[in-house]
Amino acid sequence: MVIITGSYLETQKIGYKLAKYIKPNSVILLDGDLATGKTTFTQGLAKGLGVNEQVNSPSFVIMKGYEGKDGPFFHLDLYRLDGIGYDFDLEEYYDDSVAVIEWPYQVKELLPKEYLLIKFTRLSENERKLEFLPVGKKYIEVLQCIDL
Repeated sequence: MVIITGSYLETQKIGYKLAKYIKPNSVILLDGDLATGKTTFTQGLAKGLGVNEQVNSPSFVIMKGYEGKDGPFFHLDLYRLDGIGYDFDLEEYYDDSVAVIEWPYQVKELLPKEYLLIKFTRLSENERKLEFLPVGKKYIEVLQCIDL
Protein backbone atom coordinates (compact mmCIF):
# COMPACT_ATOMS: atom_id res chain seq x y z
CA MET A 1 0.00 0.00 0.00
CA VAL A 2 1.34 3.43 -0.96
CA ILE A 3 -0.09 6.76 0.18
CA ILE A 4 1.01 10.22 -0.94
CA THR A 5 0.41 13.05 1.53
CA GLY A 6 0.45 16.72 0.59
CA SER A 7 1.14 18.28 4.00
CA TYR A 8 2.35 17.49 7.49
CA LEU A 9 -1.29 17.53 8.64
CA GLU A 10 -2.17 14.82 6.12
CA THR A 11 0.80 12.75 7.32
CA GLN A 12 -0.41 13.10 10.92
CA LYS A 13 -3.92 12.15 9.84
CA ILE A 14 -2.68 8.89 8.31
CA GLY A 15 -1.06 8.00 11.64
CA TYR A 16 -4.24 8.92 13.50
CA LYS A 17 -6.39 6.73 11.22
CA LEU A 18 -3.98 3.79 11.48
CA ALA A 19 -4.29 3.87 15.28
CA LYS A 20 -7.76 2.34 15.25
CA TYR A 21 -6.29 -0.84 13.72
CA ILE A 22 -3.26 -1.07 16.03
CA LYS A 23 -3.51 -3.01 19.28
CA PRO A 24 -1.08 -3.61 22.16
CA ASN A 25 1.84 -5.90 21.27
CA SER A 26 2.36 -4.04 18.00
CA VAL A 27 5.64 -2.87 16.51
CA ILE A 28 5.80 -0.27 13.76
CA LEU A 29 9.13 0.43 12.09
CA LEU A 30 9.68 3.77 10.35
CA ASP A 31 12.35 4.02 7.70
CA GLY A 32 13.36 7.12 5.77
CA ASP A 33 15.82 9.96 5.57
CA LEU A 34 15.85 12.85 8.01
CA ALA A 35 12.85 15.19 7.72
CA THR A 36 10.63 12.79 5.75
CA GLY A 37 7.74 12.78 8.25
CA LYS A 38 8.46 9.90 10.60
CA THR A 39 7.92 11.87 13.81
CA THR A 40 5.00 13.76 12.27
CA PHE A 41 3.31 10.45 11.48
CA THR A 42 4.08 9.21 15.01
CA GLN A 43 2.37 12.28 16.49
CA GLY A 44 -0.84 11.39 14.69
CA LEU A 45 -0.60 7.72 15.65
CA ALA A 46 -0.04 8.62 19.31
CA LYS A 47 -3.03 10.94 19.31
CA GLY A 48 -5.17 8.20 17.78
CA LEU A 49 -4.00 5.83 20.53
CA GLY A 50 -5.16 8.26 23.18
CA VAL A 51 -1.82 9.83 24.13
CA ASN A 52 -2.61 13.28 25.50
CA GLU A 53 0.97 14.55 25.77
CA GLN A 54 2.89 16.32 23.01
CA VAL A 55 4.98 13.74 21.14
CA ASN A 56 8.31 14.91 19.77
CA SER A 57 11.44 13.22 18.51
CA PRO A 58 13.38 11.23 21.08
CA SER A 59 16.61 11.59 19.07
CA PHE A 60 18.72 12.67 22.03
CA VAL A 61 17.14 10.46 24.69
CA ILE A 62 16.56 7.48 22.33
CA MET A 63 13.18 6.50 23.89
CA LYS A 64 10.15 8.30 25.21
CA GLY A 65 7.23 6.51 26.82
CA TYR A 66 3.64 7.68 27.00
CA GLU A 67 0.38 6.29 28.31
CA GLY A 68 -2.35 5.65 25.73
CA LYS A 69 -5.94 4.60 26.30
CA ASP A 70 -5.11 0.89 25.87
CA GLY A 71 -1.65 0.85 27.42
CA PRO A 72 1.89 2.11 26.98
CA PHE A 73 3.13 3.75 23.80
CA PHE A 74 6.87 3.87 23.18
CA HIS A 75 8.57 6.06 20.59
CA LEU A 76 12.17 5.09 19.90
CA ASP A 77 14.62 6.89 17.64
CA LEU A 78 17.70 4.74 17.15
CA TYR A 79 19.56 7.10 14.80
CA ARG A 80 22.27 7.82 17.37
CA LEU A 81 22.97 4.13 18.03
CA ASP A 82 24.94 3.79 14.80
CA GLY A 83 28.38 2.53 15.63
CA ILE A 84 28.03 3.09 19.36
CA GLY A 85 27.77 -0.62 20.15
CA TYR A 86 24.90 -0.26 22.61
CA ASP A 87 23.74 -3.31 24.49
CA PHE A 88 20.15 -2.30 23.81
CA ASP A 89 17.16 -4.40 24.88
CA LEU A 90 14.24 -3.69 22.57
CA GLU A 91 12.09 -6.60 23.71
CA GLU A 92 11.04 -4.77 26.87
CA TYR A 93 9.14 -2.30 24.67
CA TYR A 94 7.16 -4.94 22.74
CA ASP A 95 5.01 -6.56 25.42
CA ASP A 96 1.53 -5.12 26.04
CA SER A 97 2.42 -1.88 24.30
CA VAL A 98 2.66 -0.20 20.93
CA ALA A 99 6.24 0.55 19.92
CA VAL A 100 7.23 2.85 17.07
CA ILE A 101 10.88 2.59 16.09
CA GLU A 102 12.60 5.12 13.86
CA TRP A 103 15.90 4.01 12.27
CA PRO A 104 15.20 0.35 13.16
CA TYR A 105 18.06 -1.13 11.16
CA GLN A 106 20.57 0.14 13.68
CA VAL A 107 19.57 -2.94 15.72
CA LYS A 108 18.11 -5.24 13.05
CA GLU A 109 19.13 -8.39 14.90
CA LEU A 110 16.86 -7.34 17.81
CA LEU A 111 13.72 -6.73 15.74
CA PRO A 112 10.67 -8.96 16.27
CA LYS A 113 9.62 -11.52 13.66
CA GLU A 114 6.46 -9.58 12.82
CA TYR A 115 6.10 -5.84 12.33
CA LEU A 116 4.68 -3.16 10.10
CA LEU A 117 7.36 -1.31 8.16
CA ILE A 118 6.52 2.11 6.78
CA LYS A 119 9.02 3.67 4.36
CA PHE A 120 8.96 7.46 4.10
CA THR A 121 10.17 9.33 1.02
CA ARG A 122 10.26 13.11 0.55
CA LEU A 123 8.78 13.93 -2.85
CA SER A 124 8.77 17.72 -2.50
CA GLU A 125 8.76 20.32 0.25
CA ASN A 126 5.29 19.23 1.38
CA GLU A 127 4.66 15.87 -0.29
CA ARG A 128 5.61 12.55 1.28
CA LYS A 129 5.25 8.99 0.04
CA LEU A 130 4.39 6.42 2.73
CA GLU A 131 4.86 2.81 1.67
CA PHE A 132 3.32 0.25 4.05
CA LEU A 133 5.09 -3.13 4.09
CA PRO A 134 3.66 -5.73 6.48
CA VAL A 135 5.87 -8.51 7.81
CA GLY A 136 3.83 -11.32 9.33
CA LYS A 137 0.20 -12.41 9.22
CA LYS A 138 -0.96 -9.95 11.90
CA TYR A 139 0.13 -6.93 9.87
CA ILE A 140 -0.99 -8.34 6.53
CA GLU A 141 -4.48 -8.61 8.06
CA VAL A 142 -4.27 -5.05 9.41
CA LEU A 143 -3.52 -3.69 5.95
CA GLN A 144 -6.33 -5.75 4.40
CA CYS A 145 -8.85 -4.13 6.79
CA ILE A 146 -7.48 -0.63 6.74
CA ASP A 147 -9.19 2.38 5.21
CA LEU A 148 -6.70 5.23 5.13
